[in-house]
Order: sequence, then structure tokens, then C-alpha cells
Amino acid sequence: MSQNVSGIWAYLSASPLLGLTITLLAYQAAYWIFRKAKFHPAANPVLLAVAMLVVLLQWTGTPYKTYFEGAQFVHFLLGPATVALAIPLYGQLRRLHAMALPLAVALLAGSITAIVSALVIGKLLGASTVTLISLAPKSVTTPIAMGIAEQLGGLPSLAALMVLTTGILGAVGGSAVYRLLRIHDPAAKGFAMGLAAHGIGTARAFQESEQMGAFSALAMGFNGLLTAVLLPVLLPLFAAWLK
Repeated sequence: MSQNVSGIWAYLSASPLLGLTITLLAYQAAYWIFRKAKFHPAANPVLLAVAMLVVLLQWTGTPYKTYFEGAQFVHFLLGPATVALAIPLYGQLRRLHAMALPLAVALLAGSITAIVSALVIGKLLGASTVTLISLAPKSVTTPIAMGIAEQLGGLPSLAALMVLTTGILGAVGGSAVYRLLRIHDPAAKGFAMGLAAHGIGTARAFQESEQMGAFSALAMGFNGLLTAVLLPVLLPLFAAWLK
């Protein structure tokens, strides 16, 4: 940057509101692109907003810590937003009761598959033990994944990155997978999306229908809880192989 622009940015970056402001502006710009693309999954607004922020922080030489001092309010809102997803789920109680058993089986199978696949693929690619622990909770929402990784000796920042990557891939590619497998039931599609792609996938599910979003929110919540219980149990079973 030029000296004048650099000086202005240095002054602005001292304010904690800058991180929040540029985050909101980046998402608004990304969502505008998403609408112009007629809501095509490849133009996912979270992916575009993250790309914009990365470019901006790299161009200005702003440390992530400085940016996060302002943007952490958005991070804080992840918790209340997750709890609020129970509201649309309440309207699906009758369908939920009828599907309780298959959903429970799908939840257990999906949660174990997400953990084991991350460990196996990561190990085959030569990842370290710390990296593997950080990869394992990739399919749960960010606050839970970071907490799990920290408690088990992983890197919370890496866990957050993997959660973001997994969510974007699920949101972008989920529709194609449903078409390939000829899955049309909104409840089944939503539950699979929330189980594999957590909050970002749930946001995408709500764009399709309220029923799909409600079941996605259900899967996201229960998968976070189940992963927190299963991962400490499964890791010792893989301990010798992970070294």
C-alpha cells in the first residue's frame, strides 16, 4: 500500500470496530454476488466473504489477532444463533417423532464416519498427531470443534479452519450429491446436511425449505454433542496407529 493509505489503515485498525465492520461489509458484498448468481451453491457467500477478508488482511498486513478483536462479536453470536434454530424445529415435532429411530441410527453412523474418516485420511496423508486431533471434529459447529480440539491437545485455530472448509464444501456440493443419489425428502436432505456440514450447511438448507433447515439444525446440534462424547473414546483406540 502507499504510505498515506498505510497510515490511514494503521489508524483505523486500532479500533476494535474495524474487524466487525469489514466482516459485515464483506458478507454483504458476497451475498450480493450470491443473489446475482441466482443463489448458485458455488457462489456460497461465506466462501466469498472469507476470500475477501483473507485478501484484505494479507494486502494490509493486518494480523489475524488484531482483526479478531473486533470480529469476535460475530463469533460470540454463533452460540445464540445455534440455540435459536430450535424454533423452526418445534414445528416439525410430529415428523421428528415418526422418524426418531432412523434419525438416531443415521446420527450415530454419520458421527463415527466423520471422525474416523478424518483420522484415517489425515494419517494416510502424513498428518501429525496434533493435526489429526484438530481434524477429527471437522463436522461439528465451530465453538464445539474448537473446544474439543483444545481439550484433547489439538489446535483450536486449525480445527476452526477445517470446520469452515468442511461446511463450505458441504453447502456447495450437497445439492449435487442429492441429485446423484436421487434423495428428495427434505427431512433426509436436511439431516444429512447438518450432520456433515454443521452451521454453514444448515444456512444453505434453510434456503431450500424450512423443513430441510429444521432437520439440518437438529443434526448439527446432536452431532456436536455426540462428537464431544465419542471422540475422547475413539482417539485411544487409534492412539497406537496415530503415532
